[in-house]
Amino acid sequence: MAIEKMEPIKKVSIIISKGSLDGVYPGLIMANGARMEGIEATVFFTFFGMDAIVKNKQKKIKIATVGNPGMHMPTIIGMIPGMSAMATKMMQKKMDELDIPPVDEFIEMISDAGAELYACKATVDMFGLTEKDFVSQVNGIINVATFYEKSAGAQIIFT
Repeated sequence: MAIEKMEPIKKVSIIISKGSLDGVYPGLIMANGARMEGIEATVFFTFFGMDAIVKNKQKKIKIATVGNPGMHMPTIIGMIPGMSAMATKMMQKKMDELDIPPVDEFIEMISDAGAELYACKATVDMFGLTEKDFVSQVNGIINVATFYEKSAGAQIIFT
């Protein structure tokens, strides 16, 4: 029985749709890892994931404590005032210890490494945003059809 040789991944397109730290970081880590391996990377931000590339929201992304099963605590506990801020501080402290950059630095690093970053046109229109709202690393605002064109031949990863 012949063993089939797998072709290495050459291109990834990553969709980031969640606006919490635990929703944004997986996509950023995947994009960074791809670029470090020489893999072409496109990152498409949609819905609340766009907070990672909106100037006035980028540094305010927090951990979602309500309704987050990964927190392993009852939702009622997550609703206590200050729980989200406390969980966010704990996560940021751990990320600092592991030398994981904050969102704004990560976005800059990924862009500098050659990844392309795009905002979803439908979400931009829905939220009333303009190009001026985004950090300079964003390559543009594109619709889904253009995202698929840019993703031709890519592995698509939805985080």
